[in-house]
Amino acid sequence: MSPSRFPAWQHRPPSAQRGAALLLAMTLLALVASLAAGMVWQQWRAVQVESAERSRGQSTWILAGALDWTRLILREDVRSGAVDHAGEPWATPLAEARLSSFLAADREASADSEVEAFLSGSITDAQARYNLRNLFTDEGQAVAVERDTLGRLCAAAGLNPKDTERIITGLASAWRARSAIPAAGGAAAGGASTLGTGAGAGASTQDEDTRVLPVQRFEHLAWLGLEPAVLQALRPLVDVLPTRTPVNLNTAGREVLAAVLAVDAGTAERLVQARQQQAFERLEQVRALLPPGSPLESSRVSVGSQYFEVRGRLRLEDRVLEEASLVRRRGTAEVLAVHRLRRNLQATTE
Repeated sequence: MSPSRFPAWQHRPPSAQRGAALLLAMTLLALVASLAAGMVWQQWRAVQVESAERSRGQSTWILAGALDWTRLILREDVRSGAVDHAGEPWATPLAEARLSSFLAADREASADSEVEAFLSGSITDAQARYNLRNLFTDEGQAVAVERDTLGRLCAAAGLNPKDTERIITGLASAWRARSAIPAAGGAAAGGASTLGTGAGAGASTQDEDTRVLPVQRFEHLAWLGLEPAVLQALRPLVDVLPTRTPVNLNTAGREVLAAVLAVDAGTAERLVQARQQQAFERLEQVRALLPPGSPLESSRVSVGSQYFEVRGRLRLEDRVLEEASLVRRRGTAEVLAVHRLRRNLQATTE
């Protein structure tokens, strides 16, 4: 049969049909590529989430283990005596060290680890600073001698005398406001309370014998309307602890010593020089260095401490987890966490 006997459209498809077929093929290709990319992204995202959860869990357990290690150090310390000073093992900070150096049996096991973790931390005496809880009695009344102490601390920090009244008035007002609200279970809000604030709050303690301040950490003083500059100036000098505590004369700074003992800067410096030679073991040793008639009450000053601030820092690849804990040592066998606060940071490279 001759080719001329067939219609022309049977020899070649029209240009419009060729364009439609090409467009359909490109659409199908784009759809398949999009689906494949979406599946790959979903899988990558799931891997990233799982990796982050695993890292977070590992970091949490490591810092919890570090806190347990701290408890052991503080328990062992109190068994050696009731005196706490800056020359004891607990006061030596842990510089950043590779975690595998603590756990690996040898160097080869350390080298096999794909992800390196670095741990650092420190223990500081929380009673080296003036405790704002000392300002009030259990009934919420300001104590005159403690008011004067806070005034001297504010003056040493270069603050206005009005800041002292703002702190006392603000705390007293917050105390009265909280006391007027019944707590859960029918107990008064100012009664025994369970402490444990901030992200990652762990085990907490209860103080059945005293009432706690409406603020439970130093950072909460911002609730009273204090400016950041005021808080920054006071941070090295004051703290907020759950119960009334004496200032540890072996660890307190010069400004705190001068304010609590109501002495001049020269006398405070002599105390610092004397304890550097040998830590104070009894208050009588301190009395011999003070001017005659200087007050030295065991309820306001001591040579030992119950409260300690524990800071831990874990660096894992590009993630950093920091934890700050306040612990209370009771007797020789109990070290309890009052509150714990964790925060995640991004590691920086220099």
